[in-house]
Amino acid sequence: MSLINRKQWRVAAAAVAAVAAVLTPAAALAAPGHPAGRAAASPPGCTTSHLRVWLGVPGEGAASSIYYQLELSNVSSHTCTLIGYPGVSAVAPGGAQLGSAAARDHGDPKLLVTLSPGATSHVLLQIVSVGVFPQSTCQPANAYGLKVYPPNNTAATTVYFPFQACAKTGPVFLTVRTTVAGTGIPGFST
Repeated sequence: MSLINRKQWRVAAAAVAAVAAVLTPAAALAAPGHPAGRAAASPPGCTTSHLRVWLGVPGEGAASSIYYQLELSNVSSHTCTLIGYPGVSAVAPGGAQLGSAAARDHGDPKLLVTLSPGATSHVLLQIVSVGVFPQSTCQPANAYGLKVYPPNNTAATTVYFPFQACAKTGPVFLTVRTTVAGTGIPGFST
């Protein structure tokens, strides 16, 4: 090898070594399963016990339906997350479910909502007037309130809110949209 070729080879080898020195830690950090390789981890999911669920009233009426903002406020001392739909159903005074659980309106994408302590997210809840259903298929009844399972939770809470519901399963008189960030403002938020 000539002197020039050796010099070029040494420069190239030094460049490769420098690049390898920079990329090796970065590759190790980005490796799957390596704790340091993850971006800042998301806070844990909000549990039912971390949330206060309440209804923003008044509702907003439209064509035999009333739309309410179902609010989910973080009452814990740490940040948590929500994603997706809550489970919602009407309940009788004794706590038994009335009719079918709420349907899900898939018109909006599911987004991760991060709630710091004291922050609120909301879900648009549609309650259809049970008068639009045949009485025999609906069997109208007085609901005591709403049983709400926050997204990805198996424990529920009840929001006291009397309204007319169907006692029979079948008619869909409740519909929810996905959870979104911020407090829902009746008449303004969707």
